Amino acid sequence: MKKIVLACSMLLFVSLTFAQTEKKNGTIYINHPYIDVVNKATKAYIANDLKTWKSLFEDSAKFSISGMDKSLNLKDNLDALTLDHKFFDNITVKTIGYPDYLHYDKDDSKVVQSWWKWSGKSKKTGKVLSLYFVQFDDFNNAGKIIKESILGDFSKQFAEEGVQ
Repeated sequence: MKKIVLACSMLLFVSLTFAQTEKKNGTIYINHPYIDVVNKATKAYIANDLKTWKSLFEDSAKFSISGMDKSLNLKDNLDALTLDHKFFDNITVKTIGYPDYLHYDKDDSKVVQSWWKWSGKSKKTGKVLSLYFVQFDDFNNAGKIIKESILGDFSKQFAEEGVQ
């Protein structure tokens, strides 16, 4: 009898330990105007239309790119984008899958996450460089990007451009 009571107690304890109530933390969208902003920024970058690209960002926007020691401000990031076109021709950026807009309840956070394949032909060597990355764009209430975080292995691109 003690074994049955002990087994039932253990079963109840384990059940209560793993039982959690579901709670929403926001909404995920497959179509949203903020996704359109990210796509417009990408198209402007490919076309080397940095005036249009810049117009989609808040003046105080910050940029974090894996492989770089510090975050960049808007001007520094514009300089980095200029380097891409200085050292590469035929730049393409294609979506992998589809982007999502995440609207979190906590702090009213607005984030577009997207996956991409970047490629460009080196003006030095003629070789085509391809790399994959994930990008997170945070938005303010005015619909401007205030923070962009990009994660990927950019070491070959940085080496080509002389970026340390």
